[in-house]
Amino acid sequence: MKRYLPICLLLLSFSAYGALTKWVDADGKVHYSDEPPPGNVKTKTLATPRDPASGVPAQKTFVEREAEWKKAQKAREESSQKVTQQQEEATAKRKSCAGAKANLRAFENSPLIATYNDKGEITYMDDSTRRQNIEDARKQISIYCDTE
Repeated sequence: MKRYLPICLLLLSFSAYGALTKWVDADGKVHYSDEPPPGNVKTKTLATPRDPASGVPAQKTFVEREAEWKKAQKAREESSQKVTQQQEEATAKRKSCAGAKANLRAFENSPLIATYNDKGEITYMDDSTRRQNIEDARKQISIYCDTE
């Protein structure tokens, strides 16, 4: 049985290269077949891609198939990298949005905000600086947060 299987597969593969014939019977029914029709019927042979030099159906070479595969693989990798980059950008944007909202809450809800000066001494933020920081936080929210 093992000897006959390759032979059967080889014989079946030859039928794949047969020309396809289209014909119409006496009742007007259209038939497609790889064998010629019975009797004296008008037929039309459908074109199959063939090598002009040998008349054998044209097939892609291994090199052509490998080049197509590599091109498809590269496109999949680029698509995957693009998706990964978009996910990273979305994560960074969410973190920036959360930070801007936290800053705004801190500036709006805290009566006194302490900072350190160049000498390391504690100083308290005055109202004008606090208002400026609140505006900056709102600008950051408008940039990073999707307000719908």
